[in-house]
Amino acid sequence: MHVLLSGIVGSTAYGLAHAGSDIDRLGLFAAPTTEFHGLHRPAESHVSTAPDRTLHEAAKWCRLALGGNPTASELVWLPEDLYEVRTPLGEELIAIRRSFLAARTVRNSYLGYATQQFRKMTTRDQDDPTGRARAAKNARHLVRLVEQGLALHETGHMVIRLADPDRVRELGERFAERPADAQALLAAAEARFDRPGALPDQPDEAPAEAWLRRVRAAHLTPVG
Repeated sequence: MHVLLSGIVGSTAYGLAHAGSDIDRLGLFAAPTTEFHGLHRPAESHVSTAPDRTLHEAAKWCRLALGGNPTASELVWLPEDLYEVRTPLGEELIAIRRSFLAARTVRNSYLGYATQQFRKMTTRDQDDPTGRARAAKNARHLVRLVEQGLALHETGHMVIRLADPDRVRELGERFAERPADAQALLAAAEARFDRPGALPDQPDEAPAEAWLRRVRAAHLTPVG
């Protein structure tokens, strides 16, 4: 496994971490090219819990990013200090990051994931302190996803570090107590997503295809 790019993501990256927060890592790797030539394809992802790390094979990461997956996509938008592995091929991927973006996939993914957080939030047991804490966490994710998605839609740039983490925490507590306020936020976001933005209608697959072919060429070891 050749890790091409990896860094710290999650609450630490967003500025929402607290003393007991886990440090989450995300990365992508290139499997040896010859492993794709046999009956069984190499594993597309490796997930560990000690430490908390997810690694996606290069082709899988590209498919996730082209589909607008928020978690995968943030890997190429991290602040400089959060990268732990950054190879030349990883640099090339960062350089083409905007080609993965499209108005439809960003809208569907970010608004869809935010709506999922709303549903989770509203099904928590508010009389249980644990359920209330989880509802507030869902609400924080909802706010973050809305803000990240709208920034992508309107500017073509993803914001990883939240400008005002304390505000997001406060909104999380308020939305957990008054879910109708979160519903209003989602409705307002949907209206903004309906307006013309900075992204094309479809992602441009050509740069990803060319990059992935360079990855395969770089990791091809002749069988002799």
